[in-house]
Order: sequence, then structure tokens, then C-alpha cells
Amino acid sequence: MLLPTLLLLFVFFIFPLGMLVKHSLFSWDLLTPARFVGLGNYRSLVRSGELWQTFGTTLSMSSAVVLGSMSAGLALALLLDRPGRWAAFVRSAVFSAYVVSWVSVGLLFLWLLDADSGIFAALWRVFSLDRAPRWLADPALAPWAVAGVTVWKITGYALVIFLAGLQDVPQSVLEAAELDGASPSRRFCSVTWPLLRPTTLFVATTSLIASFQLFDVVRVMTQGGPVRSTTVFVYAIYEQLFLDLRVGRASAEAVVFFGILLLLTGAQFLLFRSEETA
Repeated sequence: MLLPTLLLLFVFFIFPLGMLVKHSLFSWDLLTPARFVGLGNYRSLVRSGELWQTFGTTLSMSSAVVLGSMSAGLALALLLDRPGRWAAFVRSAVFSAYVVSWVSVGLLFLWLLDADSGIFAALWRVFSLDRAPRWLADPALAPWAVAGVTVWKITGYALVIFLAGLQDVPQSVLEAAELDGASPSRRFCSVTWPLLRPTTLFVATTSLIASFQLFDVVRVMTQGGPVRSTTVFVYAIYEQLFLDLRVGRASAEAVVFFGILLLLTGAQFLLFRSEETA
């Protein structure tokens, strides 16, 4: 019974991963024969400094996305965990952003954040005499603008998962804490939050993976700029492969990307497990 699943796993994951590692050991431009270079592609990535810059950009943007989406999703879940048409409408409205395609979201915010004709620029001019910030043209603002768009996009996902987790919290335990005189904040810190740790781990892990795989919104809004300030791992791999035709270097960067994502996911599991056993 497991054979079909294992076969699909091998064909679409294990075998491509093995081919990726193999290609990372060669220098190939898709036009001339591949040339074996061993670890040369990895050394080239490290020496150029491109790997560290891309990792720093990806990690900072990913941290903002994970923390922002989880905080907003949990806050909204606590506010909307109640019956009623209004709460149901708000839940549906927030989650609707998650099902919209990344390209559509990128085009929407590309228009909203336009420094000359965007809505945010118009509001800025109404309430301030200064020129509106160039959200997507300033290297100091562009990464956080893209991260903010991503938070807006995936908060609905965190909301739905946290709502499911809140509905699994036993009401009898909350009622007992209330009868003992615990305030709402104390009930959340001592009862709700500890019981939400498995849900939090799931949301954190999936949000981390999603944030590390940012591509569409970067491609549409900034193309990795300005001054490569929004060049995340997936976009850097895209540039190496499809623009520069460096198959080996792109494969090496993808292998490093996979290893970093695996380490961060494992660190999250260990962190939450240590908190549960503490």
C-alpha cells in the first residue's frame, strides 16, 4: 500500500534531488558539454560573497514574514473565534487573500506602492508635506515592502490554522481557570498558549518554508532590486539558471538552500520540543 506513495516520492523528490547534487559538481551552460569541477561551484559562491548576501536577505525577510504572519494570524484568530455572521465574514475576507495568486497580489501592490501614482503615495501626500517614500526603489525599504505584502498574503492561512487549534482547546480547562480567578491574559499565557504549541510549530514551519520560496512577488515587484536588496534564494537560483545559464552554480546554490532550510526546520522542531519538556 505504501509503494505508490514511495514511488512518487522517489520520482518527484529523491531522484531530482540526486540529479541536483550531481549537476552542482559540473560546469555547464546548456550549450557546451558539461565539465566536472568538483566543489568549484560551491567555492565560487562562497568567495564571491553572493551566497552570504542572498542568505542574509532571505533570512531577514523570512523572519519578518514568519513573525508578522503568525502574530497577525493568532491575534485575528483570538478575535474571531466566536459565532456570528460578522466574524464569519471577516474570517472569509482575510482568508480570501491567501487563495489569490501571487502574481495578482504582486501586480496589485505594485500599483498601490507606486511612488508617483499609488494610493499609498496619495495618502502620504495628504497627511504629510514630504515626498512619499519610494517603497520599491529604496534598498532600505524594498525588502520590508515585499515582506509586508507576503504577510498580507499568508496571514489568512495562519488565521485558519490557529482557529482550528483554538477550537481544540478544552473549554472545561478554560472555565476552571476562570473560576479560579485567572484573568483573560493569564488564561491565554497559562492555558491557551501551551496547548497551541503543536499548532504554532506547524504554522511556523510551513510559513518558514513558504517565505523561503518567495519568487513570484519578487519577480513582479522588484526583479531582485534595487541593488539586489530583495534577491532571495529562489530568485538568485532563477537568475543563475535562466539568465546566466550557469546550471552548475544554480544547482550548487539550490543544494545550499535545501540544506539551510532543512537546518532551520530542524532547529524549530528542537526549540519547540525543548519548550514542551521544560
